[in-house]
Amino acid sequence: MYSYGLLYLPVSTYSLLCATQLAFNAVFSFFLNNQKFTPFILNSLVLLTVSATLLAVNSADDDTASTAAKNKYAIGFLTTVGASAAYSLYLSLIQLTFDNLVPGKENSTAVVEMQIYPSAVATVGCVVGIFASGEWKEVKGEMKGYTEGKAAYLLTLIWTAVAWQVSSLGMLGLVFEVSSLFSNVISTLALPLVPVLAVVLFGDKMDGVKAVAMVLAVWGFVSYVYQHYLDDRSTAERAAAGGDARECGNADRRGEIC
Repeated sequence: MYSYGLLYLPVSTYSLLCATQLAFNAVFSFFLNNQKFTPFILNSLVLLTVSATLLAVNSADDDTASTAAKNKYAIGFLTTVGASAAYSLYLSLIQLTFDNLVPGKENSTAVVEMQIYPSAVATVGCVVGIFASGEWKEVKGEMKGYTEGKAAYLLTLIWTAVAWQVSSLGMLGLVFEVSSLFSNVISTLALPLVPVLAVVLFGDKMDGVKAVAMVLAVWGFVSYVYQHYLDDRSTAERAAAGGDARECGNADRRGEIC
């Protein structure tokens, strides 16, 4: 779904739609991981939803895609949003697995195993699919038609695979150590920069509506980060208060004044 979305959408539009994964993750975390909603999290959900809606309404005026892509803009829009929802559900299920099936949280090999086994299943599925569909016959022609040459084609595939594995391992480590929602926040940390880079590197058009959508997406992201900051501060204050209470208890037992 991510691939179809990137095929039919400009990079800037695609990256902004991917921001909805944070909202989806909050919903799934609420039901699966006991995540609590706060005004700042709700604010983040609303802003990200409005941002995605603006992009959908603006599709008719987007000149950065080809005519074929314009006719399939709705497909690209739905597949990208669907991919964001599926990815968010995947993260929440991983946290649920770590919390309920992995004994303790000191065994980091669980992170590696969680990376290896799903990747192995996905690899088998892709290999079966590419041979069953006959698409493997087109790989040679695709390599020859790559404008940068065969070596660049192979290097692109290899380094894309390596980068995805490193990214996935880091994502799983964050889920293992903190939470699925925090992992998703870190994943979207660079999201506001992608549309700007797409304009500079790929010539994407950044019109007014898309700029407003990007601002709303950034606003929603910052809203969640601020909530995370409040949670951390509250936890630190409770820990400090507990430490003071223990010190007072010790002083009372020694007959001292706290």
